[in-house]
Amino acid sequence: MEKRFLGKTDMQVGVIGFGGSQIGYEQVSEETVSELLHNALDSGLNVIDTAECYPNSEELIGKAVSSRRNEFYLFTKCGHSDEDQFYDWDPKWLEKSVDRSLSRLGTDYLDVLQLHGCSEEILQRGEVIQKIQEIQATGKVRYIGYSGDGEQAKYAMKMECFDTLQLTINIADQAAIDNIMPLAQEHQLGVIVKRSLANAAWMKLGEHVKHFDRQLNMWKRMGKNIESLTKPAKVTYDERLQKMNYSFCRDNSDALEYALRFVLSIPGVHTALIGTTKPTRWIDNYNIAKKGKITAEEYKYIREIWEEKSEKDWIAVP
Repeated sequence: MEKRFLGKTDMQVGVIGFGGSQIGYEQVSEETVSELLHNALDSGLNVIDTAECYPNSEELIGKAVSSRRNEFYLFTKCGHSDEDQFYDWDPKWLEKSVDRSLSRLGTDYLDVLQLHGCSEEILQRGEVIQKIQEIQATGKVRYIGYSGDGEQAKYAMKMECFDTLQLTINIADQAAIDNIMPLAQEHQLGVIVKRSLANAAWMKLGEHVKHFDRQLNMWKRMGKNIESLTKPAKVTYDERLQKMNYSFCRDNSDALEYALRFVLSIPGVHTALIGTTKPTRWIDNYNIAKKGKITAEEYKYIREIWEEKSEKDWIAVP
């Protein structure tokens, strides 16, 4: 599998990595996670991404593969308190949260610690960045990243204190290609793509609605005002794909391959995260990724359909 340097870091990452939210939210067993991750590592996986707020995800990953820690880069996210005595983004909480993540993951350092949807207002105060940099200075964290989309991501990049950016891009959500990626490349950030397969929304409506409802619940837990989201932001990926009507989505047979290889073809993208609960599914994705980028003509087709049929106010799904 192709590897790319993650921005200015010293990490040479595989073009696909493992995203750890699903194994937590869907309460996957320890045995299944162990089989999944060991199979993936045996096949070349070297990026595992999770977050302290994904239920039980850090614990599952730590129990499964902490014994193979030197074989992969480990990323997690922080910021949202689940204890009454701390508020979200409380500097005291951040330090405690990082120590807890290290314990859960069975390691003494993180390759990347990402601020998870930190607002522009919080970033402007400076205390969060200062605390994360203090933690970095202890050796517990190698690099600092930002995970988020839209204007908040733009502001974070302009602060010039982050090494990586995790953002949403897929065949149903391409706004960041024009609005975010040029700035990320200018700042030489390592770019990690989340929701790279658009939650496989071309398959079953019910499955995508489940993913979307789960995301709404996470927003609520993070203190976001759900009612303030505009109607276009609530347009689910399956609705977007129905409108765009890509030729490869009509019978679903090639949709997965085109969706993944499209993201890997976007200039400036270094690794795409894929979550799964099935031990064999990551291997299938690995085999697709080995095929490399789609052709220039195929890439142009996907971009032109987006430009022609997407709504201007289809903002990135946060």
